[in-house]
Amino acid sequence: MDILKKCYEYTEVEESKKTGLYPYFHALQTAQDTEVMMDGKRIIMIGSNNYMGLTNDPRTAQAAKDAIDKYGTGCSGSRFLNGTLELHEQLEAALADFFHKENALTFSTGFQSNLGIISSLVGRRDYIFNDGENHASIVDACRLSFAKKMLRFEHNDMDALEAKLARIPEDAGKLIITDGVFSMSGDIAKLPELVELAKKYDATLMVDDAHGVGMIGKNGRGTASHFGLEDEVDIIMTTFSKSLASLGGCMAADEAVINYVKHKSRPFIFSASIPPGNAAAAMEALKIMLAEPQRQEDLIEISNYMRAKLKEAGIPIIEGTTAIIPVFTYDMTRTFLITKMLFDAGVYVNPVIPPAVKNGECMLRTSYTATHTQEQMDTAVEAFKYVFGNVDDVMAQMAAQVEELNRLQTQRNG
Repeated sequence: MDILKKCYEYTEVEESKKTGLYPYFHALQTAQDTEVMMDGKRIIMIGSNNYMGLTNDPRTAQAAKDAIDKYGTGCSGSRFLNGTLELHEQLEAALADFFHKENALTFSTGFQSNLGIISSLVGRRDYIFNDGENHASIVDACRLSFAKKMLRFEHNDMDALEAKLARIPEDAGKLIITDGVFSMSGDIAKLPELVELAKKYDATLMVDDAHGVGMIGKNGRGTASHFGLEDEVDIIMTTFSKSLASLGGCMAADEAVINYVKHKSRPFIFSASIPPGNAAAAMEALKIMLAEPQRQEDLIEISNYMRAKLKEAGIPIIEGTTAIIPVFTYDMTRTFLITKMLFDAGVYVNPVIPPAVKNGECMLRTSYTATHTQEQMDTAVEAFKYVFGNVDDVMAQMAAQVEELNRLQTQRNG
């Protein structure tokens, strides 16, 4: 029981549920869209990563159905053995062309992509330089690797990064890893400066563009395209669960790099391949994104509209230019309460608390979809105005109720 003891003593969730503020695991009763049915009520969804609005598009759904009809529901094996479909190879060719790289390799999930890429490439004499806001999958991948050391630098702080690079032996392998668009803040990586530092210190540069693809760059090609630096980034990684309306992930790089990872990556070799429906949906979403560049323009337009409306309403946001708009809530209890009040008012958002952010810097992560309407945004802003205008009074009432309960309990015990 020693190992399981912590499980039975873990009471935080139950305590949160008793307060009525537990914000997680709301069940969707409809497809992912700009509005959804959740817990029996219609909700405006501004908490998903369905940036291109293709998750519920009839064309991606039909592509998945057709693939299932042809190939079945799964591959029953890894890519290394019996699990490679011609569909996987077609998707990889399309992704290589999309990212303007020699080749691409697909993985079963985005999380697994980072595990598979980083753990296979980084050896015992190598160093990893990791932006402080990088995704958890990158952090875990660094732990799984045999890297001599993983060095974390403050978010987008190029001086801090250079100071760490300068201390490393010249002949050591160096991998700089950054998100392209950071998932919590919505910031864009300082890619031109990162490229300069990578060249100066003979380092390899990898960009996790899970959120950048679709959102920025020519035809949604992501951060490297956004800065005109596709030839300068060694490895581009992305997921299919966001703009590409599916599940899975990939890397794009030189042929030699792809070939090495394909034969050395344990997460790739020992995992079943992407199911046919997921591969086909991702490929169809990629085609639509290229054929309909207006979607990218619509995404940024609706995000800018919402950003302006929130600022006009006095809602404390983090400034930016992407389709991710963080809203400051500061305190954890206040964050959960605001999340619940917004949900009750018909708006879904994501609460972000430590360790994802520092203490006192809790926020709501709001994100937008190319198919959102201005009318939906207007409704959502009205909900924000009501909630932020009343939350402190509700907090005070809750505190008074707790104080009264404690007083009564003290009386009974006395």
